[in-house]
Amino acid sequence: MKAAVFYGKHDLRVQEIEKPTAKTGQVLIKVMACGICGTDVHIFNGDEGAAPTPVGTALGHEFAGIVEEIGEGVTAVKVGDRVCVDPNEMCGECYYCKSGIGHYCENMGGIGTVVNGGFAQYCAVPQSQVYKIADSTTYERAAMTEPLACCLHGIDMCNISCGDTVLVIGGGMIGLLMLQLARISGAGKIILLEPVAKKREEAKALGADICIDPLTQNVKEVLAQEGVERISTVIECVGKPSTMSQAIDLAGNKATVMLFGLTAPGDEISIKPFEIFKKELIITASYINPYTQKRAIDLIDANRVDVSSMVYRVAPLEELPSILSDGKERAKGKFIICPWLESK
Repeated sequence: MKAAVFYGKHDLRVQEIEKPTAKTGQVLIKVMACGICGTDVHIFNGDEGAAPTPVGTALGHEFAGIVEEIGEGVTAVKVGDRVCVDPNEMCGECYYCKSGIGHYCENMGGIGTVVNGGFAQYCAVPQSQVYKIADSTTYERAAMTEPLACCLHGIDMCNISCGDTVLVIGGGMIGLLMLQLARISGAGKIILLEPVAKKREEAKALGADICIDPLTQNVKEVLAQEGVERISTVIECVGKPSTMSQAIDLAGNKATVMLFGLTAPGDEISIKPFEIFKKELIITASYINPYTQKRAIDLIDANRVDVSSMVYRVAPLEELPSILSDGKERAKGKFIICPWLESK
């Protein structure tokens, strides 16, 4: 079968590898769609994602497909079921799992980051990680379950109350998901900072009330003109030190600042403790997707969250290395890889 295998910094090879089989307790999935994530970009660039990626690993952790084969003892699904996958397998036995914070599992199995994942024609996963999807949900939409699940964990930590004013920095896929979740959570006014006009237009269509180009407009002046008195939650979705500092600066008194974007491991920002003291800020971050996968697929199945409009293109597996190496191309929107799509 074809798979995209990681060999080191800027070295991802689409090649033939052995097709896996479903062992005891496992499900073999024919992968129909797998999203390109910011974590994949970090790994490709030689940085660590949620965990170090061993050389020889087939990447891809946002995927959906069809159950091709089930191993002994599998009862949750059957051959032919349409499913998506939670890539983070918790052991259930370590201190963190038994303390209810299993996303810090000491024996975490990361599908597509630590073991072979969905940038391949087939992937074998534990049945515990498989979730059925509705017949009306496309595989491309189902592949967005994992990023939406991560966003749900983040939004849960944002302390949004009905009527609050929420500022989202960055109108990429994650930012557009966050603004929709903020609206569902009861936000009364949602503001987006995004330099790309097309993304601002998408954000307006998805429920943003105010969209600002931070490169050509004075953000604080625009907020004052719009009558914004206090921003109660800021969600940073870019992953750059400059926008993280901006998030803290723009946060109102007694606000929550969610630093959701993933930076390079060595990045640092300067913080003025006196500013945090005066505004009584809560500065937090969000790590992976603990216990939110089912909620995410339920939202997608029910069409409560639009996960399609931010998808730029579905591409064949052979294009994955070039997409990962081209930041300008990725900036156009979300890419979904279909391992069965023939390259042109």
